[in-house]
Amino acid sequence: MEISLANKVALVTGASGGLGRHFAHALARSGARVALAARRKDRLHAVAREIGDAGGHAMSVALDVIDPDSIEAAVARVADTMGPIDILVNNSGIATAKPALETTAADWDGTMDTNLRGAFLVAQAVARHLVARGHGGSIVNIASVTAFRTAGQLAAYAASKAGLVHLTRVLALEWARHGIRVNAIAPGYIETDINRAFFASPAGEAVIRRIPQRRLGRPEDLDGALLLLASDAGRYMTGTTITVDGGHVTSPL
Repeated sequence: MEISLANKVALVTGASGGLGRHFAHALARSGARVALAARRKDRLHAVAREIGDAGGHAMSVALDVIDPDSIEAAVARVADTMGPIDILVNNSGIATAKPALETTAADWDGTMDTNLRGAFLVAQAVARHLVARGHGGSIVNIASVTAFRTAGQLAAYAASKAGLVHLTRVLALEWARHGIRVNAIAPGYIETDINRAFFASPAGEAVIRRIPQRRLGRPEDLDGALLLLASDAGRYMTGTTITVDGGHVTSPL
């Protein structure tokens, strides 16, 4: 089956850099018109230009996932400018790396507000939009391998991503009757500019040796799962989390 997103409108949160930027490019290459969302709109302009220069179609919109009014305004603006939204990639997320004994209430709340509460609020706003137009759609939540494996100094992050995986199942159950599919991708260790230096260190190399494929993932390794879940190729999939981690969750203790 050919995967095409022609004539589809996709909203990507956290699209100003990292995986969000990569997801936006992947969707645009498959034909989607992409709305790039993040708190700081100025950082989105460069991504929109990149997509335009490559022959795609993108717009930028300010969106703060912890502010319901901001979310509603962003969804309305995208729909008014590009047309009805078909796809949401719920990518916004933060991580606080601290020992559990040193994690403050503010650390915990900030992580949960963005990674779990924010993901729910954006999904809810897009789902309301989809129900109002009487048409289904696809929501792809970006979870993490830490939803299934433990890691030190990531108590709040791991808990938020585990919650997001279960939220994916609950929303899939509730919204199936509206034709809305809700799935998730759980990336393992993906090499980016932010973590490249760490994984070149002895500590980082030790982490890589624990991955069965003995390598880090690359952003493009996530494209297959993303396009499957976003497109009609995955039309009978909902409530599913696809782990893309080089076999990390299967590695022995």
